[in-house]
Amino acid sequence: MDGRELEDGEVCVKMLAAPINPSDINRIEGTYPMRPTVPAVGGTEGVGVVVAVTPGVRNLTIDDWVIPSHPHLGTWATHIAKEEGAWCKVGQDVPLEYAATISVNPCTALRMLTDFVDLEAGDVVVQNGATSMVGQCVIQLAHLRKIQTVNLVRDRSGVDEVKARLSSLGAEHVFTEEELGKLDMKNFLKEIGAGAKLGLNCVGGSTATAVMKLLGEGGTLVTYGGMSKKPIKLATGPLIFKDIQLRGFWLGKWKTKHSNEDFAAMTKYLLELVRDDKLRYITEKVPFEDFNHALDKAMGKHGSAPKQVLVFK
Repeated sequence: MDGRELEDGEVCVKMLAAPINPSDINRIEGTYPMRPTVPAVGGTEGVGVVVAVTPGVRNLTIDDWVIPSHPHLGTWATHIAKEEGAWCKVGQDVPLEYAATISVNPCTALRMLTDFVDLEAGDVVVQNGATSMVGQCVIQLAHLRKIQTVNLVRDRSGVDEVKARLSSLGAEHVFTEEELGKLDMKNFLKEIGAGAKLGLNCVGGSTATAVMKLLGEGGTLVTYGGMSKKPIKLATGPLIFKDIQLRGFWLGKWKTKHSNEDFAAMTKYLLELVRDDKLRYITEKVPFEDFNHALDKAMGKHGSAPKQVLVFK
């Protein structure tokens, strides 16, 4: 912190942990639509502990754990002073790394499974980017509701281990794009009940086309990322003959249309799943002093790596 006095209604939070998300990197690169006023500190997600409050603070006390309810707080910092409304209190009965990473990727997965299509037990969701944190959460949240998932992954060394790990989370089907291309598509669509109701795309390019081909009549394709940096290639047939709907999702927009109470209820539900071992994903905790190495890993400079979570002393 800059040493200034806290204003009435503000809270000082000592950060405990904060992840490096792709959107954080995009903000630094200047490619993300929402940009903070510069100069700015990176990081939009994390968990901290309240170390000071002012008389106007009503619902937070010293030693509470909190996560940001607003973007652009700059969580890659040892201390942050912001108004009470910028924070959401969370329980301390979950591992630190889960509290630090619950408010972006798991929330995105939950909202996409809830807000676009009325899904029932036995329905099918297809997604690319299945090894991402969102993808892992989609598999588990769908499994809890007895919704099947068809999951596309990159062909890579160790792909069999990747498939086994996703299957252990509840995935019914896991394919590489090449394997999907060799399937008897007609028979496979019959196997999964005439196609998926919902498709989730975070990659773009030909992989988005592959997701689209697995959608059934009136299916919806939701795009929430573009990791390949390639435009979506749309197949004309499904648009015309299946009446496929194309939508987009951004958690930031969801937050502008919902209250802090809605956000708190959502994160509380997800953290309860974590506590009950019904939601899990792999992260790698890294001392804040090793930020440069963690950033390189987050940017893929050392191959595939788990979510990097900076831990502060």
